[in-house]
Amino acid sequence: MRVAIIPARGGSKRIPRKNIKAFGGRPMIAWSILEAQESGCFDQILVSTDDDEIADVAKDLGADVPFRRPEALADDQTPTVPVIAHAVQWLADHGTPPEEVCCLYAAAPFVQAADLLRGLEALRNSDAAYAFPVTSFPFPIQRAVRLNSDHRVEMFYPEHSQTRSQDLPEAYHDAGQFYWGHARAWLEGLPVIGPNSTSIILPRYRVQDIDTPEDWDRAERLFQVLQAEG
Repeated sequence: MRVAIIPARGGSKRIPRKNIKAFGGRPMIAWSILEAQESGCFDQILVSTDDDEIADVAKDLGADVPFRRPEALADDQTPTVPVIAHAVQWLADHGTPPEEVCCLYAAAPFVQAADLLRGLEALRNSDAAYAFPVTSFPFPIQRAVRLNSDHRVEMFYPEHSQTRSQDLPEAYHDAGQFYWGHARAWLEGLPVIGPNSTSIILPRYRVQDIDTPEDWDRAERLFQVLQAEG
């Protein structure tokens, strides 16, 4: 059994009600649910939430909401892995143990069905516990700077102050859209970021974290451009 688990708590602080706030003419969570449905690779699309309004929106979109997430797993300090493990265990306890599990974020309007399928293929074609999308940084991280208390500039890696950009290895970051994993990996609490994982690469123009109002504004502008281009 393959299942998508969409974690969507109700207590978002920096962007209130983020998971069901209107984005591109739909509740934000709709884009994840619709792409999961479009992929055709899931036996079940389940939303893990502590919030009745989010549950109603999810069910109207065709997702299952068979339980309410416990309060202990619904604060802003709770990591992703225990939330997914809880849902996996709930399914096992109720007679439908999954084998391949995709944690699909609710605020991921740039996720595409084809990428979900690529992620599943990457998981199956490796001995990794997880597979997830990454994208490259637009600037060498070895040349990154910080500002001290006097707003003076300091390099994180001063040893690379004279290193040419083309001589530095490319760096990537988590795209923040989804994580495929074997059920046992979630239940065992294996960390997602690290040697347990393999990856697929996404273009930078289809990756945008949405954690702050500035992120939201940028994502809406980018979304409008991509929609216009079809």
